[in-house]
Amino acid sequence: MNSQLLGKKFRSFITTLVITTLWLSLIFLIPLTWNITLPVQFWIKQVGFVLVLIVAYFINANLLVPKFLFKNKIYLYVFYLVLSVLIILVLMQIVEISLNLPEHLHKAFHPGKPFDPSKRSFRFDIIGLLITLLVFGISTTIRLVRKWQEDEEVRKDLEKQKISSELSFLKAQINPHFFFNTLNNIYALTSTNVGTAREAIHKLSRMMRYVLYETQKEKTLLSQELAFLEDYIELMKLRLTEKAIVKIEKPASFQDELIAPMILLPFIENAFKHGISSKVESTIFISIKQENNQLLLEVKNRKFKNSGLKLDGSSGIGLTNTKRRLDLLYPNKHKLKVTDSDDEFGIKLEIELS
Repeated sequence: MNSQLLGKKFRSFITTLVITTLWLSLIFLIPLTWNITLPVQFWIKQVGFVLVLIVAYFINANLLVPKFLFKNKIYLYVFYLVLSVLIILVLMQIVEISLNLPEHLHKAFHPGKPFDPSKRSFRFDIIGLLITLLVFGISTTIRLVRKWQEDEEVRKDLEKQKISSELSFLKAQINPHFFFNTLNNIYALTSTNVGTAREAIHKLSRMMRYVLYETQKEKTLLSQELAFLEDYIELMKLRLTEKAIVKIEKPASFQDELIAPMILLPFIENAFKHGISSKVESTIFISIKQENNQLLLEVKNRKFKNSGLKLDGSSGIGLTNTKRRLDLLYPNKHKLKVTDSDDEFGIKLEIELS
């Protein structure tokens, strides 16, 4: 939080420095290029003009834009903007007349020639108008950009909260139904195959540890994520009949990279939910590969509208939400291809991990 605050203050300081430099360039450096000696009154007026523009810049950025433009009160904003410009121009004209600046400038530009007193009256300052409009334009633009950046930061924070909520929702789905159903299967195995039951308890404890601890982190090791998936698949297979076949292809070893926890599970969960039938033969194909820093997941299954077999009692987090998680967690770093026909469903997912 402190680093973000310091970053904002630093950006604000740099912005103010750039704008001040621009004003100084327009109002002081350009007159210095003229091949004449300008009177002191001219520089007094220029300093006053700069101070007025600085005040106008911050009033516009911190009052007029937030109060009217951000609230879609465009007509009021334009009204106060025009009023502010007119006040600045009239004020500068009053300063010019008070300093008798027209006469002093006439003597500087036209030495020896008599001065016409009528030129002391109000005149339309086109240069002052253009500079004032430029300052208001820069002020409004920078404030709009800052608002966009602030909104973007808020959006990112909200998206992170959504991701966290979705992950918590996914954990909640797995916890009550899958774990309790698996415990029932293990209980049944204790009377027929003690060794298998012991191994199943070990897998289930590893899964619970992963869900409770590893998913609290933004990223986890690929090896731990794949171990979780393997345990999930093995425990799901305990409930399958002989008509269901699960084919898994994976290399013997992986290069450990960081990956978002439980980002792959919904695709595999979906295959077990919709691709298993207790009446006809069904096959689930799962392929996991790694090519350099690319993780490749392919899942295919037959489609059964009503499989007749409830595997975990959950509704699943849904592929739509999973796609959104991928978009948020891996923007421009993943490719997802979905194949959905009448009798088969498949996905191919590529994730750039590093």
